[in-house]
Amino acid sequence: MSIFGNIVSAITGATKTAGAATTSASESVSMAQVDVDAVLTKLTTQQSEKLDWRTSIVDLMKLLKLDSSLRARKQLAQELGYTGNINDSAAMNVWLHKQVMQKLAQSGGRVPNALLH
Repeated sequence: MSIFGNIVSAITGATKTAGAATTSASESVSMAQVDVDAVLTKLTTQQSEKLDWRTSIVDLMKLLKLDSSLRARKQLAQELGYTGNINDSAAMNVWLHKQVMQKLAQSGGRVPNALLH
C-alpha cells in the first residue's frame, strides 16, 4: 500500500476505534465520514509525546504510528508528485504536510480550511 494510503487507513482505523456513533468497528469508514481534525486531536490526547500534527508531517506520521523517517517522507513526496529538491527536507516537509491535508480533503475528509492553504 502507498504511504498516503497508510495515512488514510490509519485515520479511518482511528475513527472506527474511537467509536463513531454511526459506524461499528466491523464497518468500513470512508473519508467522507471523517472529521480529520477531530480524529487527530483525539489521538493527540492519547499520546505522552507532544505532537503538532497541524504543522508537521513528521508529527502527523508519528501520531498515526507510521514510519516518519526521511526515506519514508521522500517516498511519500514521490507518490504525491513533489518536483522540488528532495534533499531540502524542510521545504519538502512543508509541501508534504500541505499536500497530505489537501489530498485528505479531496478524498472527502473534513479538514479545517486553515490547513489547506
